[in-house]
Amino acid sequence: MYEIIANPEDYQIDHLINGTGNANIEISKEEREKWAAEITNFSEKLTEFAKKSNTLAKILSGKEKISATPASLKTLKIQLFMINDALISAIEIADKLEVDIVKK
Repeated sequence: MYEIIANPEDYQIDHLINGTGNANIEISKEEREKWAAEITNFSEKLTEFAKKSNTLAKILSGKEKISATPASLKTLKIQLFMINDALISAIEIADKLEVDIVKK
């Protein structure tokens, strides 16, 4: 048996949880299947992102010439920083959740 002990305050979402109660409940099979499907969906998106990243890296490291305006290069850099920041945040949240789902 596992228990999810994720404290909403640790995720800065406690104001969204007000009034939901603190008593443990057993999660139904149907609900677990919905969550598993959603997590599989996340995984598939990450796999697709990895493919796109590899393609972009191959283009940038290739021998073909590439031209761009300074504005488009700045835009690329900003977008890549935004993606990187989002991935770092996602990994940090996943690390927290991994610790917050414990086998009993």
